[in-house]
Amino acid sequence: MKQIHNQEKQQFKKLFKQELIDNFEERFKILEVFLKTERHIAVGELVQILEDKGFHFEPDFVRDTLKLMCRFGFAQVNRFDNGLVRYEHRHLCQHHDHMICTKCRRIIEFHNDRIELLQVQIADDYDFHILQHKMEIYGICSQCLKERKQIIPLAMAKQGEQLVIKDFTGGSGARMRLLSIGLKIGDTIDVITNIGKGQVVIAIDCKRYVLGRGLSQKILCRPV
Repeated sequence: MKQIHNQEKQQFKKLFKQELIDNFEERFKILEVFLKTERHIAVGELVQILEDKGFHFEPDFVRDTLKLMCRFGFAQVNRFDNGLVRYEHRHLCQHHDHMICTKCRRIIEFHNDRIELLQVQIADDYDFHILQHKMEIYGICSQCLKERKQIIPLAMAKQGEQLVIKDFTGGSGARMRLLSIGLKIGDTIDVITNIGKGQVVIAIDCKRYVLGRGLSQKILCRPV
């Protein structure tokens, strides 16, 4: 990796000077610190890391430098499901995809040659020429699964998650209301919408149900 970073620095010097980019020395310092951050990083996080190392740059200057780095292919921008803009290294000839934990926000990079080949084959089947692609898989990482309780209220479930109804709480009134809606113990639920507040939208056997927050707290489920 050190050799790759040295190559990146040399190409950065050549291109930025060739294109007469201003404030070269300051931008080069930002590149050096950025290359040492082996993670997906937001502008504010990079500003703080620079501060910790004794470099004081305005956020707008750091943001502008990152945009230039994207333009010249030293970085690339990602917007995962929460919409926050994050930057990562873009090392030439080193493509990878992402798995994102919807609980702790951890981002896991992976590369799979079979997936890459399959994408090319699928594109060929449709007579489609691929220019670029990315894959994002959302779920729950192994660490969060270890820490998670086996039985959770539906209100705590994540969008896209599949669960099995194990029990109802809240007394006979709530139980009868849920049964009248069409929910029963043993049903498998697909969580369509749950943004942490307001209504929860679920699907059971290709039918959609909209539940209030209070009612969704009374449905105890086990993740599949």
